[in-house]
Amino acid sequence: MSGGDLLSIQPSELKFPFELNKQSSCSLQLSNKTDQYVAFKVKTTNPKKYCVRPNTGIVLPMSTCDVTVTMQAQKEAPPDMQCKDKFLLQSVATLHGTNAKDITPEMFNKEAGKVVGEFKLRVVYVPANPPSPVPEGSEEGSSPRASVLDNGNQNNVLFDAITGSGLEANHTRSMEEPKDKSSEALPMISKLTEEKTSAMQQNQKLRQELEFMRKEISKSRAGGFSFLFVVLVGLLGVLAGYLLKKT
Repeated sequence: MSGGDLLSIQPSELKFPFELNKQSSCSLQLSNKTDQYVAFKVKTTNPKKYCVRPNTGIVLPMSTCDVTVTMQAQKEAPPDMQCKDKFLLQSVATLHGTNAKDITPEMFNKEAGKVVGEFKLRVVYVPANPPSPVPEGSEEGSSPRASVLDNGNQNNVLFDAITGSGLEANHTRSMEEPKDKSSEALPMISKLTEEKTSAMQQNQKLRQELEFMRKEISKSRAGGFSFLFVVLVGLLGVLAGYLLKKT
């Protein structure tokens, strides 16, 4: 609490962003933590330079009020950006139901038995466009362009390394894939070769059997069918069925 324990005032000083030929403003918040009506009044040592809205008012019990202070445009900066202007905020408890129109200068006169709270605020100028902070780890005197170029070179090296490793991995993979496929195809080729050889042997055997049958048929025409011819025809049928199933 401040101002005679009636009002809490934040912030404790008026900070104006300073820029030549431009107005600047800052705000105060007055908080009434009591159950009383509190009247306030704002004074300054340089009234022509500042505009306070509102400069008087009532802060209701357990409520707040915002005050805006505007500094007129300045044609020149003070030495070392130091300002000697001061503000004084006065506060006094008043009757319930009092409004801003009821406030008079006499309400803030110091009299016996009356508590008039006073709170002084100083004025501080701050640069309107503060310089950008230097990043941590950067060496003094180093050029930002050089840093950008160094980062670019590092990125290029990293990109080349990633690209090179990717191309090498793709080349290795492309060389390994034919090996894997050829290793899988070899057993299949070997199996097909064996089946082809077996089929050729069966075909040769079948031709021999047919030749033998022709001879037997010639003999049977001359002397009738023999028992051996019937047996051979049966065997030939079994063999032909076996080959058809395999095919």
